[in-house]
Amino acid sequence: MKTIMKKILFTLLTLVLFSTGEIKAQNSFFSLQYSMGFGMGDTKDFISPASFRGVGLEYRYFPEPAVGVGFETGYNLFYERKNYATYTQGAESLSGVQYRYIHFVPVLAAVDYYFIPDTKFNPFAGLGLGTLFSEKTIEMGVYNNTTDDWQFSLRPEIGVLFAAPGFDLIVAGKYFTAFKANDNPAQNYFAINLGILF
Repeated sequence: MKTIMKKILFTLLTLVLFSTGEIKAQNSFFSLQYSMGFGMGDTKDFISPASFRGVGLEYRYFPEPAVGVGFETGYNLFYERKNYATYTQGAESLSGVQYRYIHFVPVLAAVDYYFIPDTKFNPFAGLGLGTLFSEKTIEMGVYNNTTDDWQFSLRPEIGVLFAAPGFDLIVAGKYFTAFKANDNPAQNYFAINLGILF
């Protein structure tokens, strides 16, 4: 999983960097963002600490000054070390130190509305629709259990674009909801993203 994610993120970052000049000329942008994640619902029940290991990549095209359409992807890793205890799952009970991980990769189409375009402080609200890949792992000694799935996902967002001298910034709050699929429960997390525009 980690190797695949590194290859995907490296490829997307390369596209962003080599596309910068043409993108700006077409009333559009790429954004590279640092992402902090906070589990909600079933996600928080499984792993309670926040995630400070995340990245986001976005593209927006503006058919009109107040409307941006595009896509986004990213990666958040949630991790928790559970103290030595006896854990029961089904008919099995095991004692030991438990390590829990969740990897999230959203792949979404998105549309945003920008309230005061062509200004230095431009607040916006948006909605994303697509899929969220989640990989959930429990490690405990020789015991290892991993489940993964692609789940239908919805992502509302609010944020603001800042025009700084020489570069532009984006700050956004995103709420990711992945609906129950097969045997996997719904997954929810809130992310605060800070990034730069290209």
